[in-house]
Amino acid sequence: MTYGITGNTHKNRLWKPVAELVSWLEGERLSYNLNSDLARGLAERNLAPAARCASAATPDLAQESDMILSFGGDGTLLTSAQEAGTHGTPILGINIGRLGFLADIEVTQLRDAIRSFERGAYRIEERLPLAARVQTPDGDRGYWALNEFVLERSGSAGLISIRTVVDGVRLNDYWADGLIVATPTGSTAYSMSAGGPIVVPGSEVFILSPLAPHSLTIRPIVLPADSVIEAEVSSEDTPYVLGFDGHSQPFHPEEGPVTFRFARASHRVRLVKLPEQHYFHTLRSKLMWGA
Repeated sequence: MTYGITGNTHKNRLWKPVAELVSWLEGERLSYNLNSDLARGLAERNLAPAARCASAATPDLAQESDMILSFGGDGTLLTSAQEAGTHGTPILGINIGRLGFLADIEVTQLRDAIRSFERGAYRIEERLPLAARVQTPDGDRGYWALNEFVLERSGSAGLISIRTVVDGVRLNDYWADGLIVATPTGSTAYSMSAGGPIVVPGSEVFILSPLAPHSLTIRPIVLPADSVIEAEVSSEDTPYVLGFDGHSQPFHPEEGPVTFRFARASHRVRLVKLPEQHYFHTLRSKLMWGA
């Protein structure tokens, strides 16, 4: 198996465990590739021979690797998922961040985990991503997200109005700071902070969670994953953004009407899990249930 190694190069905690992993993989005669920025950083810090880093560097880990090892937190794993695109390359998240719902393998577990992978002792969890088509006066654009899309006011103290239609039927006009459209994977991220439910990742649903709605009777709602959700921000003078998995796209009403269409993506994101790992274990550990 060839391991593609990537990570958050802005974290100082990244370099030591990655350098140790590369040295160990060499000793075990296991094949690996390095993200180009990661390879350059290792060489510049004299943590690995420059020639070895150069030969292992690749701009496309997903296409040239059997499994991606993503060092960082959940945000890094989301970036790794975007980089993997629709290739379907399995991703293992190694936590050097704070929480780690997605990056749920600790650095101290990594060598034993790789030994398990070499024996074939692992499983793949397929996660449901969300796709968005954004129709603007200049044309349309497409995006996808593993966690969520967020329509949210930007640079103003005023609320925004978001007209929402599900499968052709009007659901609500949200008068709020914003609206989150989350996947089951993203249910423990921004949506949970906004009062949304925790949803087991294998569930075929999406979650609409309003951000600080003006009416206290407005609550999150769970929708079937085959739903098509259309949204339009009707505020006349309040700028807003479309956020998705750490990225954002700004909009302003003066630029003309924009329609957002959310639906299930055509591909799945594949996460690597060890046999003894279970989502409920992660919930108890990360949220300190029963502590």
